[in-house]
Amino acid sequence: MLKDKKILLGVTGGISAYKAIDLASRLTKAGAVVRTILTKNAQEFVTALNFAAITGNPVLTKEFQLNEPIAHVEWAGWADLIVVAPATGNILAKAANGIADDLLSSTLLASPKPIFFAPAMNIFMYANKATQNNVETLKSYGHYLMEPASGMLACGYEGKGRLPEPAEIAQAISIILNSTRDLVGKKLLITAGASRESIDPMRFITNHSTGKMGLALAIAAYWRGAEVTLIHSWIDQSPPEYINAIKALTAQEMHNEVFRTRKDQDAIIMTAAVADYRPAQPQSDKIKKSGDLSLELVRTKDILADLGNDKLEGQILVGFAAESENLNENAKAKLHKKNLDYIVANDLAVSGMNETNINIISQDSQIEFAGSKLAAANQILDTIFKV
Repeated sequence: MLKDKKILLGVTGGISAYKAIDLASRLTKAGAVVRTILTKNAQEFVTALNFAAITGNPVLTKEFQLNEPIAHVEWAGWADLIVVAPATGNILAKAANGIADDLLSSTLLASPKPIFFAPAMNIFMYANKATQNNVETLKSYGHYLMEPASGMLACGYEGKGRLPEPAEIAQAISIILNSTRDLVGKKLLITAGASRESIDPMRFITNHSTGKMGLALAIAAYWRGAEVTLIHSWIDQSPPEYINAIKALTAQEMHNEVFRTRKDQDAIIMTAAVADYRPAQPQSDKIKKSGDLSLELVRTKDILADLGNDKLEGQILVGFAAESENLNENAKAKLHKKNLDYIVANDLAVSGMNETNINIISQDSQIEFAGSKLAAANQILDTIFKV
């Protein structure tokens, strides 16, 4: 999805500058044409040679270099997207206030397009009111800001300030370069993951869902401008910091959270693999092993059916159907039975993989799609919002 896209990568002076090498590599391998600008302080951590070798393209470190007296204007106009990663508090302040005192800040000021910033800094620097004001200012200009990740920082403090992983940044860039902010003003509630129903404090009933599809939908919708709420059970990777995520491990917890947050949502997309049954009497102590064990199971609440039976006016309701046989027939039956607007049918044979095959079915149409989970997420969003 990045083939022949022109990306200008700006690297500023932070300890996480080394991650920008990985990011440049990922973008290049995905087919993007990557040029790089390193600030003076960035060169204390990484070198121009690193990026030139990986991207095969020029790297600038100062103004009036490579016989390009107006490189800041030419490179700003060349790029489909400028990415600043890591973005220090200093570069955020310069960009927010129109300061252009080096090559990178001059290039940002000369850019006619939205810019993608991935901040990374000490937790107190990021939380500082001045930095937060600059972040909000940049957002108001139409730029993209990716929230820092939380964890242990090189300075010894723990909290929000880490540069998100390069794979996560590259994913966001791919969405931005292949879509527009066409979902601004939309509110989406998305569920994801495999529920867990306790047998005792050690054991539980679950399923093979990874939550990848729901997470891809949440990420795609966010970068397309929607206000996203993700309610998730167990998923195999943590949601990004910028996603409003609510954990609901059991079917009952998810039922409660969905109905608590469903009001005013433009669409609800139920990708979660919610358990159909739960143990009738979960044990408070661990069950000791002694021969065969029989469990009495009882039905859980059918969240999707309850939503369909009490459907809110103007709200789009989307279900998922993972089937091992009679895919379309079973999905269409579920569509009618649960009063859905759309149902996304997928074969269990590809469940959990990064690539998927889906059929998006409504009362009067059917769209078949094959590709990555992220591409499928965008196709689903395009279909239900008719963009």
